[in-house]
Amino acid sequence: MSDGGLLVAYAAIGAMAVVPIYYGAHATLGRLKSSNAKKHEREQFPEYSDSEDEDEDETEAVSTKDAYMFPVYGSASLFSLYLVFKYLNPEWVNYLLSGYFALMGTGALTQVGAHIVKGVTGLKLPLYHLSLVHRGEKQFDVRFTNLHVGLAAAATALVGVYLWSKNWVISNLLGLAFSFCGLYLIRLDSFKTGMIMLAGLFLYDIFWVFGTEVMVSVAKMSDVPIKVVFPKDLFPADGALKMTMLGLGDIIVPGVFLGLCLRFDRHQFLARLGYAKDKPLPAALNGRRKGFAFPTPYFNACMAAYVAGLATTISVMHVFKAAQPALLYLSPACILSVVITALTRGELSQVLGYSEESDTSSENDTSEGNNSGTRGRPRKASDGSKSGAQPVVQHRYNLRNQPQGAGAGAGMSGGELADDEQEIVPGESALDDTPVVVSDDVSDAASTVGVKSKKKKPGPKPKGGKGKSKK
Repeated sequence: MSDGGLLVAYAAIGAMAVVPIYYGAHATLGRLKSSNAKKHEREQFPEYSDSEDEDEDETEAVSTKDAYMFPVYGSASLFSLYLVFKYLNPEWVNYLLSGYFALMGTGALTQVGAHIVKGVTGLKLPLYHLSLVHRGEKQFDVRFTNLHVGLAAAATALVGVYLWSKNWVISNLLGLAFSFCGLYLIRLDSFKTGMIMLAGLFLYDIFWVFGTEVMVSVAKMSDVPIKVVFPKDLFPADGALKMTMLGLGDIIVPGVFLGLCLRFDRHQFLARLGYAKDKPLPAALNGRRKGFAFPTPYFNACMAAYVAGLATTISVMHVFKAAQPALLYLSPACILSVVITALTRGELSQVLGYSEESDTSSENDTSEGNNSGTRGRPRKASDGSKSGAQPVVQHRYNLRNQPQGAGAGAGMSGGELADDEQEIVPGESALDDTPVVVSDDVSDAASTVGVKSKKKKPGPKPKGGKGKSKK
């Protein structure tokens, strides 16, 4: 084993860590919203929304509570997997895990391939939706294009080759795809959350690597793409490849923090320009809502700290010939880089006070308010008074008591609408078109619209009886 081969292996491991972090962080930069741009583009390209609007609603925000629980969930999963490998046949366990990761890997390779192709070529393809809705709530939703279908077929073939050969190159491709998808889908809501997560996983990594054999044993026994590997010698004399490896957690965990740094850099830049979501774009952006250049002091500082921490990890591992918990060096490096940069620029309070969750929630509240209109409340006229002269009238229809005679409609039974959430009003006709006034003032509503009750015609008299039929 030559030193030159080791240097190549270490450089390859470092590149496979930095590249997905860089592009994954930039992929989290969403399109800017303004008062008129989005509406205009949706009208112009209504069927090509996959290229204009990214799937930002599919991302998962990590809150402070989640950050506290990360080490707990991680420890439970890791130790459970260790027990499974120890007390069951590792070969069969790897079969099950390989099937699971093959399915997930196909989806990850498809998503990453589509992102790369659309980013390079700028393709705008028709978007298809496949949804499953129950009682007005979306249970399942898939959006795809013809490009996704073709890439899914290619990814399936590639994963099939991996399952058959366990080729380390394809394993790395799957690992990189998992890393990119994780960096894109998982987003921290604040620097406080990020620092808590890094500090907790710092202790987690130390305990499971130095305190027990669990993490190293699972990494060696598992034959699934949960790590990136590279041979220490590409052409060994005995033909047996010995690998150096880096876990995907050492890429994704610091990577989501770096993505937060990049979004904060853009936030600071836009704040200096006076950008607001309910106003037109600043003139300095030249109408660009994505892809414009801006200073990245926090991202650059944190990326440099990550590279330095990774180099320190590899150096210590090489000198002591023992596995090292990478987060032991990466977590302090990332946290200190942001704190030192903030102190140098005099922006520590802004860094600690920055939150993406509040911006998103306020935007959603505004949107819901605009969509809901004045449902359940009286509309106000332009002069600010209640529109008592023009009440909101709603019509209520009840189909439950529809007659079951010959003219009741083909195939309609009394139990077909039992699952509908409609109000059961005894004694109403099949289509009760009685207007119902929605108003806060009952007296005003009564004076404005008179509600007349419908009297039903008396039915036929019972045979042999003199009494009146019941209504």
